[in-house]
Amino acid sequence: MKTRRKTTGHLAALFTIFIWGMTFVSTKVLLEDFSATDILFYRFLLGWFVLIMVHPNFLKVQSWRQEALFAGAGLCGVTLYFLLENIALTYTYASNVGMIVAIIPMITAILAHFLLTGERLQSHFFIGFVAAFTGLLLISFNGSIMFQVKPIGDMFACTAAFVWAVYAILMKKISTFSYNTIQCTQRIFLYGLVFMVPALFLSEFHFDIRPFTSPINLFNLIFLGAGASALCFVTWNWSVGVLGAVKTSAYIYMVPVITIVASIVILHEKMTWISFFGGTLTLTGLYISEMKPKRRNKTHEPNKMRPDYR
Repeated sequence: MKTRRKTTGHLAALFTIFIWGMTFVSTKVLLEDFSATDILFYRFLLGWFVLIMVHPNFLKVQSWRQEALFAGAGLCGVTLYFLLENIALTYTYASNVGMIVAIIPMITAILAHFLLTGERLQSHFFIGFVAAFTGLLLISFNGSIMFQVKPIGDMFACTAAFVWAVYAILMKKISTFSYNTIQCTQRIFLYGLVFMVPALFLSEFHFDIRPFTSPINLFNLIFLGAGASALCFVTWNWSVGVLGAVKTSAYIYMVPVITIVASIVILHEKMTWISFFGGTLTLTGLYISEMKPKRRNKTHEPNKMRPDYR
């Protein structure tokens, strides 16, 4: 039963990353009529309503410590991460942001080593990280673009990576409460929306009904809100509770690979041999990171404390 549960956890994380890897297409379409902050607010507002419809019962406040963890998860995983990533993209190259955000699994592993029990750093994780990160370099730069430091944008991207790692740690702690995952995600979205309100005023947010009359915009908003937000945050949060923060975060390596496939299928972009090799190397690194450490075989010695029933 435990093995089946972990297998389901891996499948849930894989499904989540598959959906998240395709969100760039929907976001790109919506940016024609919405600002980045508008999209962020609408997708999580819709996601929150979807979660309420699926599970109308709300969590009761048990303690202020638990509420602080929920608030921290909403602030980090919903508000700060996406805002920081969007700001980073306005100051630096997308390739820079992609490479910096790809260090999330390593930051998560380091934080988990010190803040969580049972999530010690293993040598195979470092080997997998080096392989996956090398693959991501090939994918992002594609042999033609050199990494150029853009201090302000790169700083925001680094902060975004750290913030998501903190979110993973908070979710692992929240999972120990044994609450319903949907209810936990409801609470996290609510806090995320509350913390998002100041950002809306700073970005001169205004409601306009006209963009919503487009079927394409509606479809993409539903995909981002109901799929990438409501459904995928539930599956991701559940995976963190089952697999742990480190193993689940390693699946982030797959996002660029899925992006390549989606670009080829949807946007009809060409696949280069460098991207293919980089994707293969990234998947290999993910496999190494997810490997279970071999247990040392203990020599069979007579147990002196064991009574002799002969």
